[in-house]
Amino acid sequence: MNGEEFIGRVRERECFAHAILHKITVYRSEKRCEFSLITDRAYTEEDEKYLSEVVCEAAPQPLAASVSIVKQNADPQIVRNKIIEYLKASHNAAAAFVSAEDIGVSDEGNKIRFSFGVDAAERSFFETRNIVASVENMLRHNFCGEFFGELIYKEKAQPAEDEDAAASDEEEEVADYRPARTFKIHDFEPIDFADVPKTATYIRDCNFRSDSLTICGEIEFIQERTSQKGKPYLRFTVSDTTSRMTFSYFLKKKTEERIRALKAGDKIVCTGENSMFNDRLSFTARYINLGSPPPDFQPEKLPSKAAPARYVTVAPEKFTDYNQINMFDASEIPECLKEKTFVVFDLETTGLVNIPTNGKMDAITEIGAVKIIGGEIREKFSTLVNPERKLDEEIVRLTGITDDMVKDAPKIAAVIPDFYKFCENCILVGHNVQFDFRFIQYYGAQEEYTFDQKTYDTLSIAQSFLFLKNYKLDTLAEHYGIVFNHHRAWDDALTTAKIFIELIKAKKCLPNG
Repeated sequence: MNGEEFIGRVRERECFAHAILHKITVYRSEKRCEFSLITDRAYTEEDEKYLSEVVCEAAPQPLAASVSIVKQNADPQIVRNKIIEYLKASHNAAAAFVSAEDIGVSDEGNKIRFSFGVDAAERSFFETRNIVASVENMLRHNFCGEFFGELIYKEKAQPAEDEDAAASDEEEEVADYRPARTFKIHDFEPIDFADVPKTATYIRDCNFRSDSLTICGEIEFIQERTSQKGKPYLRFTVSDTTSRMTFSYFLKKKTEERIRALKAGDKIVCTGENSMFNDRLSFTARYINLGSPPPDFQPEKLPSKAAPARYVTVAPEKFTDYNQINMFDASEIPECLKEKTFVVFDLETTGLVNIPTNGKMDAITEIGAVKIIGGEIREKFSTLVNPERKLDEEIVRLTGITDDMVKDAPKIAAVIPDFYKFCENCILVGHNVQFDFRFIQYYGAQEEYTFDQKTYDTLSIAQSFLFLKNYKLDTLAEHYGIVFNHHRAWDDALTTAKIFIELIKAKKCLPNG
């Protein structure tokens, strides 16, 4: 008995005409399962007995089956409270926009209508994340009946505040949201689902939880697997040119033949749930249909949050190193170094995973950076960072950073805005720079800051014209007579900056310049 047949049998009884299957809980050690149903009508012991018989027929052997029934009417106040609870759990940013007074709920018999009162900016945020559809799906899963939601324009008054306080906060108190980018779906052809989604979210921007996320792109790879329960499912890898996503899809009897006929190169539209699993976002498709991005699709650039008006957590300091007076004679500094501003940076981290698709992201434990202005090292930026996890013994041995040192340090979310401000309008420089840059890009994106600066790599520059046994930082430092405390971010950044200046002095030009 499949799901549709089961719910059809249940609804044969008038008292269960609107009933929904809320969940099935399997107790493996006890070899039993429990079906939880919700109904909006009163029922008798005879009705409950009937339901138990249907459940026993539907339960997989050899599991014993039981049923629990909850009578729950979609009372407007209960629905409103459920919506607020759901937004806080699954769409936290949206929850910050609306209060209970902004959510309207009306009962029209078996139809419940709800609305969100939002202003223009909030409307865009809700629409791009398909929040109304997500709430509709949640309510259908928790209450009987049909649910229809909409967004209604509501002008919202700004809270009154002291003028001095408002002036001190300046732009930092202004919400700065960049909704996920979307594109229109072309050439839609239903397989699983007849409704036509109008837009798909850029895969690159699918970094949020959603009950109803739609993506669209070209199949790169398909693999069939079997679940622990012996149920076959497919693993798809799809790309829309902004990024690629690998996800699971469980086959349905009605559409299995057409889904199995799909192959690499086909363009599809997938709608499903994007949720946390093993500390990372995981997408599971509920529906797969044919469809493609627009012809000659060119992704629009996602703008970054503006740099904060002032430093809040970590402020840069003036840097004076009397050694550089002797090391870098002003007459020897090439004009290309004087004309541009550079931030030379280095990180200490909890490990090597700097891309979320490779597993759980490692964390930053220290940021060290210096700023080169007019060919001289003028400013320093240095802070320990609380990684919010215990440090491995090997990391402690390599870096000298201990749990006690970082336990009271600021978290990366508080540091990133200040570091973004420090790097504004600068070229970023590092030794094997892309390794650290990916960390900065990832943690910047979490706070909606886009680090897309030009980068120079002292490793690559040195390899282009020096002939050394290797090109490690300490080898280059020894080559130029620089002594430093390796494996602390601040010392590495300062040493890298001095090496960078020496390299450019020797080359007389910047890379590719």
